[in-house]
Amino acid sequence: MHIAEHPEDRILVIQHIACEPPAAYEDVLIGRGIPIQRVEVDEGEPLPDWRGFAAIIAMGGPMSANDGDHLPWLGEEKRLIAEAIRAGMPYWGVCLGAQLLASALGARVFRGPAPEVGVYHDIEPTAHAAEDPVFRGLTGPLTSLQWHSDTFDLPHEAVLLASSPAYRHQAFRWGNAYGIQFHLEVPPDLAAQWADVPAYANALNQILGPGALPRLVADVTLTAPVTIAVGQALFAHWLDDVVAPAASRRRTTHTAPTIGD
Repeated sequence: MHIAEHPEDRILVIQHIACEPPAAYEDVLIGRGIPIQRVEVDEGEPLPDWRGFAAIIAMGGPMSANDGDHLPWLGEEKRLIAEAIRAGMPYWGVCLGAQLLASALGARVFRGPAPEVGVYHDIEPTAHAAEDPVFRGLTGPLTSLQWHSDTFDLPHEAVLLASSPAYRHQAFRWGNAYGIQFHLEVPPDLAAQWADVPAYANALNQILGPGALPRLVADVTLTAPVTIAVGQALFAHWLDDVVAPAASRRRTTHTAPTIGD
C-alpha cells in the first residue's frame, strides 16, 4: 500500500496519551504518503466513523483496558474496535491497543504475574508465525522494549503469533486484526519522554529501582537499530498484505454495479 488515491485510504490512529504515537510505524506511513487522522481519546477527542478509513492503529497508554468505569471513552473505543474488525477492518494494536483488541473480542484482560518493563530478548515467534502474512520470515527470538503490567487471554479463534516465558500471549491475529504487546516502534528519545509521565516514571522506579531511566534508554539505544527495522518490516507486511487487499475488496464491492444498472 503506497500513496493514497482515495479518501477512504486514510488510516485512523487512536492515541491514549500524546507521548505514545505510532513513532517508527508512522515513519513508514509518511514515507509512503499514506495520510492519517489522529484522535487523542484521552483529551476528549471524539472517535470518527471507522467506515471512512482503510485501517485502524491503536497505540499504548498508562490506563488499563478495564478502566471503563472512570474512563467512559474506553467502552466506546472497544465497541468501535469490535464492530470494525468483525466487518473485516484491518487493525494494528500495540500494548494497550492489543489488550483493547482482546477485550473487544470478549477475552479477559488482567494483571500479569509481574510487570514486564525493560528491553527483553526472548520473544519467540510461534509455529503459526511462519504461515502468517505479517510475521512470516521471523525465525528466531525478537528483542523489544516491554512496558506493561496487564496481559490477556487469547480470544476465541485467534492465532497466537509470538510468546515469551513471562507472558505467553505476546502477539496474535484475529481476522485482519493484529495485537502486539511489545514496542518495536520506540526510538531512544521517545523512551526518554515517557519518564515525564508520572505514572510511567513511578512504575519504572518501583520496578527497576532508582536511576532506571538512563539504563533503559541506554538499552533502547543499543537495540533500536534492529528492533525498529524489524518493527517496520512487520508493519510494511501488514500494509501490503492485509490493508491493501482489504481496501481493494472494499472499493470493488462499493463500485460493483447492481442488477438493473
